[in-house]
Amino acid sequence: MGSAMGERDHRRQRWAARGALAAVALAALLPLVSGGLKGLLLLLAGLVGLALTAAALWWILSRRGPARMAAAVLAVVAPVGVITLFAAANLIWVVFASLLLWCLAVWSGRYALRSTGLRPMRVKEYRTPPPRRPFILLNPRSGGGKVAKFSLKEKAEELGAQVVLLDPDHHQDVTALAKAAVADGADLLGVAGGDGTQAMVAAVAAEHGLPFLVISAGTRNHFAMDLGLDRDDPSTCLDALTDGVELRVDLGFADGRPFVNNASFGVYGAVVQSPGYRDDKVGAALERLPELLTRQSGPRLTASADGTTIADPQAVLVSNNAYRMDDPFGFGRRERLNSGKLGVLAVRVDSAVEAAELLLSPRPEGLTVLTAQHVVVDADEPHLEVGLDGEALTLPAPVHCRIARRALRVRVPRHRPGVPEAPPRMDWRRLRKLAAAVGRTAAPARSRRS
Repeated sequence: MGSAMGERDHRRQRWAARGALAAVALAALLPLVSGGLKGLLLLLAGLVGLALTAAALWWILSRRGPARMAAAVLAVVAPVGVITLFAAANLIWVVFASLLLWCLAVWSGRYALRSTGLRPMRVKEYRTPPPRRPFILLNPRSGGGKVAKFSLKEKAEELGAQVVLLDPDHHQDVTALAKAAVADGADLLGVAGGDGTQAMVAAVAAEHGLPFLVISAGTRNHFAMDLGLDRDDPSTCLDALTDGVELRVDLGFADGRPFVNNASFGVYGAVVQSPGYRDDKVGAALERLPELLTRQSGPRLTASADGTTIADPQAVLVSNNAYRMDDPFGFGRRERLNSGKLGVLAVRVDSAVEAAELLLSPRPEGLTVLTAQHVVVDADEPHLEVGLDGEALTLPAPVHCRIARRALRVRVPRHRPGVPEAPPRMDWRRLRKLAAAVGRTAAPARSRRS
C-alpha cells in the first residue's frame, strides 16, 4: 500500500512539473499565437518599454533639475505607452493571461518540487526552561510609540521581567545597561527597539551565553520578520517568557561592531549619514545620490569575499546570512539565519544601458551575489561611512566583516505566525527532469532540520 501511495505521489509530482513547463511555454507563445507578427512587435515594444523605464529610473537617481524631471516623465510615459499599444491592438487580455500562466507555472512547479528534498532546512528548536530573572530594555520611540501603544512595560513586568524604559531625551548606552544587568544576575536579555539596538544587546547576550528576546517594536524589524515574529502586535513576543523555545542563530560583526541584519557600504552607507535622513528618507536620498552614483563624491570601494575580488562597486551590502534574490514573493527575506555564511550583494552601474541590463538580463555584469565567511571592504580613503542595521557609523578602512555561527540563543514564542514553511526555490532544470521521468525517481521527503 505504501508503494502504491508513493507511486501516486510521484505521478502527481511528475504531472505538476509537466504542467509548470507547459504553462511557461504558453505564457511565452501566447503573444505570438494571438497577434502573429503584430504580437511579436508588441512583445519587442514591451521589452523596449522596460529598458526605457529602467534607464529613466537611473536618470532620476543620478541627475538633477530639468534632466530629472524629464526622466520622471519618461518613467511614466514608457509603461503607459506599452499598455496603450497592447490595448489598441485588442491584445491587453494577452498580457493578463500571460501573467496568470506565469503564476500557474510557479505554483505548479513548487508543488512538484515540494517533495524532492529541495525545501530549505528548518531551524531546530530547543526546549529550555523559562528564565527566572529576565531583563528587558524598551525604547519608547521605536515604531512610532509601539511600546506605549501595546503596554509592553506593564505586560513584561506582569511576567516577572525587570524593565528599563529608555529616556528618549538623553542618550543611554544600551550595551552598558545590558552588561550591568548580567552582572546583577539577569538570565535573559531582551529589547524592544530598532535593529541597531537589537544588535548591541544581542552581542552582550552572545558574549555571556544568555538567551536573547526580540520584541518587534521597531519600524521595520527585519530580524524579527525572519525569526517569524508578529510585527503587528509586538506584545505576542513576550509569550516567549512563559511558553518559548530557543533558536541558535548567527551574528554578524563589522570590525567588532555587531549586526543582526546587514552592513551597508557605499551609496546607502553615505545616504544614511545625512542629517535629514530620519525625517525624510526619500528627500535625503535624492539629494545625495547624483554625486554618489556618478562617482563625483564618496570613496572608491574594493570588496574581497573569501578570495573573490569585487572592483569599484557603488554599493556593497554584507548581510547576516543571504537574502533571497530569486523569488519575488520572498525577495529580501532570509530563509536561514544559521548557515554560518555572510551574504554579499554588490552593485556597479555607470550608465543607463547598464541600469537596463540590471533589470532585463538574467545575469547582469553589474550585480554580484555570493556568500562568504569573511568579507573585507576597502577604499581609497582612510574612513568608510557605514550603515550598520540602519545606524550611521564611520569606521577606519579596511572594514573586516565576519560571522559568528550560531553564537546567539534567541528565545521566541513556541507559536509564531510568520513561520509558514518556505516554498522551495524554482529549479527549472530539476523540473525538466521530473517531467521527463517515467518511473519512481523521487520519493516524498521531509524537510531536514538543522
